[in-house]
Amino acid sequence: MGTTPKKLRFAVLATDVAAFRLHEGVLEILLIPITNVPEFKGMRGLPGGLIDPKETAEQAAVRVLTEKGGLTGGYLEQLYTFSDVDRDPRGRVVSVAYLALFAPNEARLESEGREGADSGARWCPMSNLPSLAYDHDNIAQVALERLRARIGYTTIVRHLLPKEFTLTELQKAYESILGYSLDKRNFRKKIQVPGIVSATGRMRTQGASRPAQLYRFAHKGVRTIEIL
Repeated sequence: MGTTPKKLRFAVLATDVAAFRLHEGVLEILLIPITNVPEFKGMRGLPGGLIDPKETAEQAAVRVLTEKGGLTGGYLEQLYTFSDVDRDPRGRVVSVAYLALFAPNEARLESEGREGADSGARWCPMSNLPSLAYDHDNIAQVALERLRARIGYTTIVRHLLPKEFTLTELQKAYESILGYSLDKRNFRKKIQVPGIVSATGRMRTQGASRPAQLYRFAHKGVRTIEIL
């Protein structure tokens, strides 16, 4: 039997959140200014913080999104545990990271007109991401890869869209996340499988274009499908 060490040393446990939205057809990620670490002065990173002893990792993720991003609601799932020894210059910190998705009505920041103090949080296009603090470049990329994988076999994209949308808007959402174009006929054949999306009976008119049928997802939860 092994002996109990006289002095135990533990890593600090934290959480970081890769939060996404779609804005005018562009996939964006939420970034905050890093102000308390000299090594990252002037840089931005993902919303994050230490996990309180009395809260779960998920509760901590929800809290930092509210405190540092001013966001509530949305969809949240655990992403990955990042435990590189030197990921934080202040000491040994392990991060339980989360993927968060926000629909247009949930994603508006204080800096974009919401009431309350501006935390400095900003949405940034994934296609024009600056170099991030800590290992947040890696976390953001892992989150994007998870999102790309998940939209191929589930309806998780619903959490980035308004409740009602056209099939063109839905396809553009997929293309923005994936980074490439999809065949219109094949996409509509797969997405219109019974039980996935349903027509609302309402139409949307945009400029000189013909009115387009509005759809919504048939179920509230994330369902397993085959799109890609």
